[in-house]
Amino acid sequence: MDIEQYLNGKKILIWGYGREGKSTENFLATYCTPACVEVYEGDKAGIDEAKYDLIIKSPGIPMLEYNPKYTSQTELFLGQFKDRVIGVTGTKGKSTTATMLHHVLSECSGKKTLLLGNIGKPCLDYYGEMEEDTLAVFELSCHQLFHTKVSPHVAVLLNIFEEHLDYYKTMENYVAAKLAIAKYQEPEDFLYCGAGVDLTGVTAPGKRTVIVPVEGRKYELRILGEQNQYNAEFVYRIATEVYGCEGEAVKKALGEVGNLPHRLEFIGEKNGVRYYDDSIATIPEAVICAVAAIKDVQTVIIGGMDRGIDYSVLEAFVEENPQYIYIFMYDTGKRIYGALTGSESAFGAAESPRGLTVAGVGDGANRFLVETLEEAVALAKKVTVPGKACVMSPAAPSYGVFKNFEERGEKFKECVMTE
Repeated sequence: MDIEQYLNGKKILIWGYGREGKSTENFLATYCTPACVEVYEGDKAGIDEAKYDLIIKSPGIPMLEYNPKYTSQTELFLGQFKDRVIGVTGTKGKSTTATMLHHVLSECSGKKTLLLGNIGKPCLDYYGEMEEDTLAVFELSCHQLFHTKVSPHVAVLLNIFEEHLDYYKTMENYVAAKLAIAKYQEPEDFLYCGAGVDLTGVTAPGKRTVIVPVEGRKYELRILGEQNQYNAEFVYRIATEVYGCEGEAVKKALGEVGNLPHRLEFIGEKNGVRYYDDSIATIPEAVICAVAAIKDVQTVIIGGMDRGIDYSVLEAFVEENPQYIYIFMYDTGKRIYGALTGSESAFGAAESPRGLTVAGVGDGANRFLVETLEEAVALAKKVTVPGKACVMSPAAPSYGVFKNFEERGEKFKECVMTE
């Protein structure tokens, strides 16, 4: 499909006018000659579908039903360039894996390689840079994939954990969104997936490779976390098997990639305590990985918007690991604290492990509940022993208090570095 020819002469509605909607408007004005272009930001009920040939929807707008009149930047881009796209998705790890893959292919494949999608600018912003042999590493969110009926040449599906149930209503819908990355592949395509991913329902004939750690293969990474050894294995296999990169060169390039912002990011030391920002962590499993990744961690800050996912694995971790101090905040913090203690609101003075009186609740030993991030950091400064580390790994989204996880991470850093 040629995007320009496909859009020329059509009556188009842009539904959603955030970053991607504005990008779509600019793309149409620069490259296409549609019959008309209108922009709409309301509910679906307010759209007169009969007026338009095509409706280009922004990914953040929930719409569970399928209608072929609706499309997206992702579907348009893949429709033209799928043979040169490596799509990366997963509940966790996709940004880091996409970044590593982009760097490795840029260094080792001999091809111009772009990094785009959920991690960077909207994909059509790169339309003019897609030369004949350019590769595109495309980080794909579930929202971008849900209604997309084209799969990339190389599909990477790292993992699937419970998330975004406020958007998808059921786990089945969420899984279906993730599996779309491979559902429409062709025989010459490749799928690299995690060992725990259930591919039931995906009947695409592309070559499938299940990634498991290779005994004795250890990557020298700057990025923290054992999970990134697993992500690096995906990158190594794709780079060497699909794009013919030399193994040692791939390993060297992998070792050059550092932690991304808000992903186990070391933000500084204050009064002898090291602080790490893991604001991207929006599921329970990410918190457990963060604690394992950081040396001498003592204090963990947890909590955010409640999407209704199951926190039993994190609650069990807290019960089984009393050596850490847990500071809970916001809706999920109250929910987890309540499940652990049977109380959600009894604030009062408690004795910290350092013998200080702090504002919190609970048994006074290692679990505290506060209202805000500012209060959580203030408490962390009181209870964390010099020489140890504190990590904010919320296990929940930021919405309702912060614009996004980036803003939450920046606020955490500001609170840490302010006296």
